[in-house]
Amino acid sequence: MKFQGTGEYVATPDLQMAVNAAITLQRPLLLKGEPGTGKTMLAEQLATSLGTDLIQWHIKSTTKAHQGLYEYDAVSRLRDSQLGTDKVHDISNYIIKGKLWEAFTADKPVVLLIDEIDKADIEFPNDLLLELDKMEFFVYETQERVVATHRPIILITSNNEKELPDAFLRRCFFHYIDFPDRDTMKAIVDVHYPHIQKDLVREALDVFFDVRKVPGLKKKPSTSELIDWLKLLMADDVGVDVLRNKDHSKAIPPMYGALVKNEQDVQLLEKLAFMSRRKG
Repeated sequence: MKFQGTGEYVATPDLQMAVNAAITLQRPLLLKGEPGTGKTMLAEQLATSLGTDLIQWHIKSTTKAHQGLYEYDAVSRLRDSQLGTDKVHDISNYIIKGKLWEAFTADKPVVLLIDEIDKADIEFPNDLLLELDKMEFFVYETQERVVATHRPIILITSNNEKELPDAFLRRCFFHYIDFPDRDTMKAIVDVHYPHIQKDLVREALDVFFDVRKVPGLKKKPSTSELIDWLKLLMADDVGVDVLRNKDHSKAIPPMYGALVKNEQDVQLLEKLAFMSRRKG
């Protein structure tokens, strides 16, 4: 079964190719791209498309690789030994399964999302090389070897906060999700709001892409922020004529808090009056 997107997710031909190539090669798919371009949502929709489960491992700065395999709760075992609990004699009662263990022992091939891997320590990817390559790991406390029953489809996302090691990159199929062009963005909007006014979408996309073109912008608005902004425009019944406003003293679009996320960018937009292209 080939992934071709879903009714809720617009996948470009390049992205479809990358997903299907990673599945064919049985390698993790490493996804990079601007925040808000749908990297995490892709994993959700891929699982839906394939009719399987999604296991999500959200990485934090404090996350360690072994937590994805398992953790040994020595503190609970010590407490239970002091209380004289019978289960203390079986160490497996204190082994907490991680997300990789869940994915390896699932009764069918699942989609495993390792989200924002670049947030973790630089050694984090290297610490998972063997497990992702061999699809197995060893539990030292119980002397048990866990081998994947079915090889999961692994998606790994990164926002480029840190460089990833070459040895890790070599084991992945890489794809950079380009920011959607206008036609693709319109298709995305149609998926979310099929009954939205076409004139409103056209004017909103003009404003949105104008904001993204502003030089020196600290954070460009993303796809998810456009979707939020359109929802607010419809909720407040903002008319098309408001978006066409030629008054340069009102350079900031209505409900701008959904698009612009820091005061430096607000000040910049006020100074540049990005809607000046509407003169005449």
